[in-house]
Amino acid sequence: MSKPTSFVNFSSFPKNFWTAISMEFFERGSYYGVMSVLSVYLVLSKNEGGLGFSKESVGVIKSTITPLLYFLPILSGAIGDRFGYRKVLFFAFFTMSLGYWLAGFSTTYVTVFSSLILVALGAGFFKPMISGSIARVTDESNSSLGFGIYYWSINLGAFLFPLILVPWLKSVSYNYIFFMAAIGTGWLLALNLLVYKEPAGTTIAKSLGKVFTEMITVLRDFRFILMIVIYSGFWIMYFQVYDSVLWYLKEKVDMAGFNSMINGILALFMDHPAWKFDAEHVTVMNAGAIILLQLLVSGLVRNTKALPTMIFGICLGSAGMAMLAISPNGWIFLASMFIFTLGEMIAHPKFIAYVGLIAPQDKKALYQGWSFMYGVIGSGVGGVLGAALYVHFVEKMNQPSLLWLTFSMIGVATVIGLLLFNHFLVPKENNAST
Repeated sequence: MSKPTSFVNFSSFPKNFWTAISMEFFERGSYYGVMSVLSVYLVLSKNEGGLGFSKESVGVIKSTITPLLYFLPILSGAIGDRFGYRKVLFFAFFTMSLGYWLAGFSTTYVTVFSSLILVALGAGFFKPMISGSIARVTDESNSSLGFGIYYWSINLGAFLFPLILVPWLKSVSYNYIFFMAAIGTGWLLALNLLVYKEPAGTTIAKSLGKVFTEMITVLRDFRFILMIVIYSGFWIMYFQVYDSVLWYLKEKVDMAGFNSMINGILALFMDHPAWKFDAEHVTVMNAGAIILLQLLVSGLVRNTKALPTMIFGICLGSAGMAMLAISPNGWIFLASMFIFTLGEMIAHPKFIAYVGLIAPQDKKALYQGWSFMYGVIGSGVGGVLGAALYVHFVEKMNQPSLLWLTFSMIGVATVIGLLLFNHFLVPKENNAST
């Protein structure tokens, strides 16, 4: 009797695959552990354990470091292919760990900003090394499962670290969260040195000059760049989940009912539980929903057309954001975050498919790489815009509903833009399949 297919596929992965997966888990866990509370920590008063920065200044930080993280893989992938993955990984882990460690000791705006730039620099060099490692040790028979495990490892790290480590560490001091991340990425230097093996085929790839030539080619494609700009509207909304949504939760949302329910359940197993939903649990919700539902959602929409499915997902995300305008009730907050995450799960995989449909036949891989500019634009605009609008609508006008309706309208504008783009700029032969 033959082995089950899943067992054969799991057993087909070499040690280097699982080493790369372990690196991804700890790096993403460290990153999302910090990001789940960073915007809150930076604006909390010093008496509350924070640094007391203004929300506008935090928006500038987030609109710098996150775009850097999304843009660098375009260049760092070529550097890794040319000089070797292990060398780039050593640089990435050292830089990230140093950045987190320095951030844990930093108390001024300049030193915090500089430390977080080091984190973004390291993370930007790290990302393509792991996906490249997985691509080089898998083939047609197991690449789908391999990248599925890779995707799960990202969300598992984003789920477990904020759920288990962050609440405990911040009860001592927020600084300890940065030290946790420094250790979580720093120990990977040893894993890289002692266990990770340089994948076959590196150090022979295209030059950096070729990368810049391709960059000019893509930037000349007006239709593609316009589509990325339009889709970035959804990600302007998305990045609020790590900034303005967290401020709103801390300052306006009443989670007493949900906390009471959870503590009632915990009381069955322990005495006097005092669990409280806090900023880090927003990240936990997002990652947990993806872990549980992404395969189901992807299966439900696997045969649907890319553009209508994208639009449906963005509409759900916009509805989730608009729900925040109804009331600061905790149950409404939870429902809105779940609906937004569901929209993300529907829209984004289909966006990747849509890029493949509209890209030139001989440049599909190149265009897929540059499609990540949605993150550069979305986070670059979202950080500054979210902070400015939060201060204006929530702190000055005391009208938080206007903030969430504004962001929801950005989602609606994204849908309209995609419809117009598809009608006027996509070749008719592609319309049938999109």
